Amino acid sequence: MIADGLRSTDHPVLAHIIPIRRCNLACAYCNEYDDVSKPVPTDEMIRRIDHLADLGTSIISFSGGEPLLHPDLDDLIAHIRKRGALTGMITNGFLLNAARIKRLNDAGLEHMQISIDNVNPDDVSKKSLKTLDHRLELLAEHAIFHVNINSVVGGGIHRPQDAVAVAKRAVELGFSSTVGIIHDHDGQLRPLSDQEQAVYLQVRDMGKKNYARMNYFQDNIAHGRENKWKCRAGARYLYVCEDGLVHYCSQQRGYPAKPLYDYTVEDIRREFITHKGCSPMCTVACVHYTSYMDFWRAQQTLPSPEAAKQNSNLIQIR
Repeated sequence: MIADGLRSTDHPVLAHIIPIRRCNLACAYCNEYDDVSKPVPTDEMIRRIDHLADLGTSIISFSGGEPLLHPDLDDLIAHIRKRGALTGMITNGFLLNAARIKRLNDAGLEHMQISIDNVNPDDVSKKSLKTLDHRLELLAEHAIFHVNINSVVGGGIHRPQDAVAVAKRAVELGFSSTVGIIHDHDGQLRPLSDQEQAVYLQVRDMGKKNYARMNYFQDNIAHGRENKWKCRAGARYLYVCEDGLVHYCSQQRGYPAKPLYDYTVEDIRREFITHKGCSPMCTVACVHYTSYMDFWRAQQTLPSPEAAKQNSNLIQIR
């Protein structure tokens, strides 16, 4: 994956694809779900996966909503592997049991991430260590895919110190552990308190052997500092919503909002050099990670969509 990424910038490194918008939970900070949507038809998902594979996408990962609610998720995972891409998923974990984990093994899943927000469920999140611990034990016993447990601070979480307990339990079970800073409803930074900063640093250091240790951007976020980086969303990272439209990320739906089937290498090249106005305070880790290998490459000479629209309006006024 890294070798292909270094050789050429004309393909996505990671695409998150949404098989269903519905979720079985309703976390207070989340804007990525509803409770009514039906699954995207399986044949339509297959076509979307094929188009991403044709673009040369290295990793195709499922998100939601809750992807485990899609009735044919195993078939979709198997199809991604058939097309030669790596496959992963982000799940709340509530629908896991031993049989379901074994089916994911058989399908060829390679990576799973579960975010756990607290030790005991509360009005912000039900994704607690108390409710998920038995499922974590089942994963430790049966999963042959990599499991990462992401603990969180910020975003209205009532007990930041819970993140330490979550991370310790993840390491105890043999999983990798990362820490995330929860964004606000627009995907932007909410400054951390002194206590939250201390917890963030403690949990971060537990996962220092993991790839996500490359998280200098989160260190800046934790201290309320902007990041100066080249966001390659729309090029190296794609977010494909349930309607089949390509967006920069889950928090910037609406740009460029182009149908996946019309997305080409020319779109990738354009977005690679397009500045993203939201990037200085962005907390979306997967976009940061997929942009790392290109930090030294081409300058972003095209204005952000917002700036381009403002310039167009000024020209019309004049």
